[in-house]
Amino acid sequence: MSIASSAPDLIRKLRCLSDHLQRNIRGQDHVIERICSVLQRGELGLAHPNRPRGSFLFVGPTGVGKTEIANVFTSYLFAESKPLRFDMSEYQNQSSVEKLIGAHPNDPGLLGRALARVERGTLLFDEVEKAHPLVLDLFLQILDDAAITLATGEQKNLSGFYVVFTSNIGAAEAMRMQSAPFASIERTVLARIGQQLRPELVGRMTEKIVFNRLPYAVQREICEHMIAHEQARLRGLGHAVDVSLEDFERLLREGHHKTLGARPMRVVVERHLQSAVMAWLLELE
Repeated sequence: MSIASSAPDLIRKLRCLSDHLQRNIRGQDHVIERICSVLQRGELGLAHPNRPRGSFLFVGPTGVGKTEIANVFTSYLFAESKPLRFDMSEYQNQSSVEKLIGAHPNDPGLLGRALARVERGTLLFDEVEKAHPLVLDLFLQILDDAAITLATGEQKNLSGFYVVFTSNIGAAEAMRMQSAPFASIERTVLARIGQQLRPELVGRMTEKIVFNRLPYAVQREICEHMIAHEQARLRGLGHAVDVSLEDFERLLREGHHKTLGARPMRVVVERHLQSAVMAWLLELE
């Protein structure tokens, strides 16, 4: 009661969190409740004070919304902020630790530079399975103590952050199991995770969540959502763009991809609408 009475705006915002995620992330309704539970506990101050507000491992095929849902909830909770994102494909060798936290006492590393700008938000580590083992050791420290020590000697407090790891482990198996029940796919993917990632790392994550592939019907919904979003963005720049039913069907055909998910759809939609505005502007006398 004291939390609700002292922060009514926060309570209202958290009550609307699930609806907000469902409006912006399609085809993954099964993950929303679990993600919201972690976020709501974190924002209400119920998470352990010496650990991150919450941590996630998002697993599934490419283009299904793993990174996008981190973008959406970060923007919603932290005033239009974006996650601090690190692509682990760039941290595969022994020197990666120095790249991340610094190589000498005057170098805070890329992570230190990013953390100098913010005290709360989301840390996003994409394709965690590609990280060097020494980088994984840093993640253990982050998940255990909500802290990281930079090469400068400064210790950064990460208790105001959510930590998100994404992975494509098991995605190939999941795509081959298209006719299987989702529970079977989930078991298969999580078993593969257990084989490829260190158990002490996985065991420290608050939630391990398997994302669905995106069937045609869901990609159709995503296409509609992307068109509406891009139309609104261009309208804010002073440009109205209409999309006919014929245009929509063509964009859907061009953007639909069985294995790459919604990522090609975004490229197709943005190219078409922006090109329409460009052509109109260039024709003006």
